[in-house]
Amino acid sequence: MYVGGTVTHVPEKTEGKLDLSSDAIMLFTAKAGTISIPYKGVTSIEYGQKAGRRVGVALAVSPVALFSKKRKHYVSIAFQDEQGNKQGAVFELAKGVVHSVVTSLEARSGKKVEFESDEAKKQFEKGAK
Repeated sequence: MYVGGTVTHVPEKTEGKLDLSSDAIMLFTAKAGTISIPYKGVTSIEYGQKAGRRVGVALAVSPVALFSKKRKHYVSIAFQDEQGNKQGAVFELAKGVVHSVVTSLEARSGKKVEFESDEAKKQFEKGAK
């Protein structure tokens, strides 16, 4: 799910499919549109269990979600688009794909993932096993 960010042509909280098969771009495809993130433009990747804190995007998270027992997994990506504009996007990932998505993003972009907390790092490493 595209949680939100600076990309405005796809509405916040839009479900879609993440495609990491290209060597050049990551694609998020939904009925509402497509988000294209060039790997060479990625400036940072952050994994957390809260919607990203450093992408510089204003996200309205429901207060009810803060008390949820279900663990949610987010990857925040800061990048420059093909026109050179700074952008940010936050995606919620299913538990079973977190490690493979983050590993692919690291390998293709050359950037190391940062963790929003020690707990997030622990959960990420636990998911790798």
